[in-house]
Amino acid sequence: MGLFAAFLLLTAGVQPASVEGQWLTEDRKGVVQIAPCGGQMCGRIARVLDRGPGVPATDINNPEPKLRGQPILGLLTLWGFRRVGAMWKDGRAYDPKSGRSYRATLGLNPDGTLKLTGCVLFICQSQRWTRVR
Repeated sequence: MGLFAAFLLLTAGVQPASVEGQWLTEDRKGVVQIAPCGGQMCGRIARVLDRGPGVPATDINNPEPKLRGQPILGLLTLWGFRRVGAMWKDGRAYDPKSGRSYRATLGLNPDGTLKLTGCVLFICQSQRWTRVR
C-alpha cells in the first residue's frame, strides 16, 4: 500500500514536457525564447547568431511598412499557441526573412527536439529546433 501511494504522489502532477525555453532554429541563425504570454505560448527572437553585412537588424521584410523599423532582437515570431494534449495548436509563426506568417503547431519529438509546423492552405512544412541548454 505504501509503495502504491508513493507512485500516485509521484505521477499525479506529471505533465507532458513543455515547449517553454530557448530553441536554436533549424538554420542555426537564431535562438527563440518560448514562454507563456497570457494563457498561451509565444516566442521571441532572443539571439541573432547570423553575422555579416547583409544581416538586417530590423524587420525590413514586414508587409506593414510602419513595422519595418522594429528590431529583430525581441521580435515576436510565435504567438497564440494553446495546449491540446501533448501539442500546442492554433498558433501563428512569423518568418522575418520572408515577412510572411503561417498557421502553426508546436510539438516535442521523442528525442526532445521541437517540431514547428507551418501551413498555408493545405501545404505544410516542418522544422526541427534544438533546445539550448
